[in-house]
Amino acid sequence: MKCIKPSLYYVAFFLPLCLNCVTLSAFAAHEMQLQAEHTKKTWLLSQGFKPPQRGNPPVSAGGSTRSSSCISRNKQITPLVPPNKLGLTFAKYPTFFWHIPTSVTKTAKLTILTDKNQTVFYETSFTLPGKPGIISFTLPNSAPALAVGKTYRWKLTVVCDAEDDSGNPSVDAWVERTQPELRLSQALAKADSRKLPTIYAEAGIWHEALTTLVKLRRAEPNNSKIKMDWQKFLQSVGLDAIVKEPFINCCTNDNSSQ
Repeated sequence: MKCIKPSLYYVAFFLPLCLNCVTLSAFAAHEMQLQAEHTKKTWLLSQGFKPPQRGNPPVSAGGSTRSSSCISRNKQITPLVPPNKLGLTFAKYPTFFWHIPTSVTKTAKLTILTDKNQTVFYETSFTLPGKPGIISFTLPNSAPALAVGKTYRWKLTVVCDAEDDSGNPSVDAWVERTQPELRLSQALAKADSRKLPTIYAEAGIWHEALTTLVKLRRAEPNNSKIKMDWQKFLQSVGLDAIVKEPFINCCTNDNSSQ
């Protein structure tokens, strides 16, 4: 019997193995690429707001503004709220946000009403900035705390005419305080500040998702990732038009009543 030459033996034995190595390497590289793309897509999608699976608030909250001579022509107040006008919160004293156009008046009034009998739960006024941008107002500790499980209607009015409120431009929406489930509470307790907006957004908690993301934007205005998160978040709720609007230092209550 003739012996196979060593060189031919190595070729016959190792060539399929090498081919398998190449195939496995290519497969592994392909899998890694797919995983990277999936991770990237998941990261991008996680920055959008996911509305909670629940009913919508009463339709009386229009979220629109009437035209007025004290607001720049073709401009309007834009509340930073989800499309259904209902924002969930875990906070006793949540923060509200609006984009305000240039206005000749300097005063705005925030009124919070109970959901059933529409009585005034809290009311305050504050001074508007002299330039357009995104403003916010946090309910002070002196205000009554929002009750868990209750829905409140809020209304922001730009006081153009202090004598006749009917022509003053306004926007309204709803806020409801809820409580986090145990797993969500644990996730929030472990998360650093950069992860909080995503956790809140995926849980459908509007006010905290927006507030934590605004804090990051203001702390690091030139951070490209945070800018992308901000853009994705606003686009997911149809607020594309104010993505590049500046944040304005405002507002504290000038007076309040219960």
